[in-house]
Amino acid sequence: MLAGVIALGSAASVHAEGTIRIAQQFGIGYLILDVVQDQKLIEKYGKQEGVDIKVEWTSLSGATGMNEALLAGALDVVSAGAPPALVLWDRTRGRQNVKAIASLGSMPNYLLSNNPKVRTIKDFSDKDRIAVPAAGVGFQSRTLQIETARVFGKEDFKRFDSISVSLSHPDATAALIAGGSEINAHFSSPPFQYQALENKNVHKVISSYDIMGGPATFNVLYTTQKFHDENPKTYRAFYKALVEAAEFVRNNKAKAADTFIRVQKSKLSPEFVRKIVEDPEINFTVSPERTFVYAEQLHALGVLKNRASSWKDYFFEEAYAQPGS
Repeated sequence: MLAGVIALGSAASVHAEGTIRIAQQFGIGYLILDVVQDQKLIEKYGKQEGVDIKVEWTSLSGATGMNEALLAGALDVVSAGAPPALVLWDRTRGRQNVKAIASLGSMPNYLLSNNPKVRTIKDFSDKDRIAVPAAGVGFQSRTLQIETARVFGKEDFKRFDSISVSLSHPDATAALIAGGSEINAHFSSPPFQYQALENKNVHKVISSYDIMGGPATFNVLYTTQKFHDENPKTYRAFYKALVEAAEFVRNNKAKAADTFIRVQKSKLSPEFVRKIVEDPEINFTVSPERTFVYAEQLHALGVLKNRASSWKDYFFEEAYAQPGS
């Protein structure tokens, strides 16, 4: 399927300078984009570049749909976890040459369960079902595969793919809280994991930070070499907008929380969202953090054919102005 989409993408047209079509997923991991959209920062920096930029926003769930739309030319910029972005970088080298634009922040993802018998990943059985946005290929699945390889051995890294179910974070959260369905675990993300943990029957099994050895980038934005090269003014405006939005979030956390509620039409309370935005574990930054750990681990598992020498191999050069790893 992916090979066919890659072939299609090579012939697909990219919009002319002055238009950018961006897709994001759901959750507070996309707060920087919410601020960019709310404050019309791309349009602001576009004017400084002498371009009236038309921005189109789309919401999708899961990396699979994101990647297919990008390669088919239906979107210009997509967002997903670092592992799906790395896989696309790996598979499009010499073709569309997909690379990352920026990080959307470092934040932990919690693997949750409402099964009292499951306290570590060793406790999962074939009777359990783990909800993830993109089973086998998304951020949560790839992170779990890395931990599975560490615990059970490299040859068994896909051990839990067979009990993983693709489900959006909102739907998975509702299922976990309600109980009684086949979904009794969820590799979640903010704010959904905190919402679920307010239920006494839900507990944390492991955090992505535990697996990665510390704070690590959750989501990244990425695009094709063609869009990057043929739209320099639009691309610069977008990158500058991201930098300003990240700074705004760090310096105005209460206002940023309100922006999330407004843009994503969230029904969560402002107090609850502010608590998450102010969580010391979360850092809203465009600088990539520990993405190279993913690059090394996924190459060791054979998921990536190409071995990166540093994080700069799979990021466009505009990101080099920021520190990274």
